[in-house]
Amino acid sequence: MTRLLLAGAAALALGACAHTAEHGDHAHHHGDHGAAEAHTPELAVAKATMLGADGLEIGWARFEQGPHGVLIRMELAPGSLTPGWHGLHLHEVGDCSDPGSYMLSGGHHGKAPGAHGLMNPEGPEEGDLPNVWAASDGSAGYEAFTTLTELVPALNGDGLSIIIHANEDDHRSQPIGGAGPRVACGVVARAEP
Repeated sequence: MTRLLLAGAAALALGACAHTAEHGDHAHHHGDHGAAEAHTPELAVAKATMLGADGLEIGWARFEQGPHGVLIRMELAPGSLTPGWHGLHLHEVGDCSDPGSYMLSGGHHGKAPGAHGLMNPEGPEEGDLPNVWAASDGSAGYEAFTTLTELVPALNGDGLSIIIHANEDDHRSQPIGGAGPRVACGVVARAEP
């Protein structure tokens, strides 16, 4: 009986040590999280005039940097897109001066080989965003939040653009999720709040 009680006490002591170690690790992770929160992104607002495949204005997009990510809101007029889902990405160059292709906007913001896609275990890239849905009249409304990038650093250097593609992004395949040609573009530029 004494041997059984001693074995039980030893098991309880080991369990308590393991529990303390778990909580110690948990507290350590909270400390790391607090250190990560010490970096607060510069709050900023940016806007983009959205241009269709013909280079004519079809709507607008607004970007607002918050403490934990960027809120994106977009509205497109009727006739802007074909009905259905369309891939949407942030691109590495703020240039939409080549309607019809919009290739001057460069590749995806934060592009990395094999990393495209929100559902890709090797990704995602900083410019990956959820798809946008166009209604039967070709209009679209969109709101999404991304924690993958910070607005101010992204606007430095060559700037930033937002691109809408002809097809849906499958969020997995390379290099652009099968999203197809670029059919709309907006140069993202800092704006007053």
